[in-house]
Amino acid sequence: MARTIKVSIIEDDETLRDGYAFLIGATEGYDVISTYCSYDEASKKIATDKPDVILLDIELPGVNGIDAIPKLKKLLPNCYVLILTVYESEKQIFNALANGASGYLTKNTPSTKIIESIKEVREGGGPMSINIARLVIRSFQKNQESPLSKRETQILELIGEGKSRAQIANELFIDLETVRSHIKNIYLKLDVNSRADAIKLARQNKLI
Repeated sequence: MARTIKVSIIEDDETLRDGYAFLIGATEGYDVISTYCSYDEASKKIATDKPDVILLDIELPGVNGIDAIPKLKKLLPNCYVLILTVYESEKQIFNALANGASGYLTKNTPSTKIIESIKEVREGGGPMSINIARLVIRSFQKNQESPLSKRETQILELIGEGKSRAQIANELFIDLETVRSHIKNIYLKLDVNSRADAIKLARQNKLI
């Protein structure tokens, strides 16, 4: 008979935290042994809880989830960390995986998939939401010989999503003039004169 999987949850939204705890705890073969609203609170006791899997949010008060991963792995070297968050940015995903997360799910993931993923991660798998897996694959498929800098690539991706210069400036926390300067450099490097041509060329050459 399979051993019960012990789960701890670190999530600052009380409604979500209680919801996950109820759904997971009501499933045969799973036991939610502790829930916490922050890493800071969890760090005092989670080592004695000895969970098999930790469900971890990224946006937490105090130490954020990404910075918490290596700390949790140090406290519990044999424990698996499964990220469950609203964030889908490439940077967040790769930072989480680089820091030792074993899987990455978004909060719109069906509860059945979350429960399956806890089991999968305990068995050594690397579960990801479909949209996250696509992002990871797309990132590896990008042309590594791109003439564009990382920031230029980021801006071109946002242009491809239909974002205006002002929206890009807000999203990347840079001023409008900096965005204009980057776009000018993108056009020069790609030898194009319009957004449409830049996007078309970048997609043909797998630069984005």
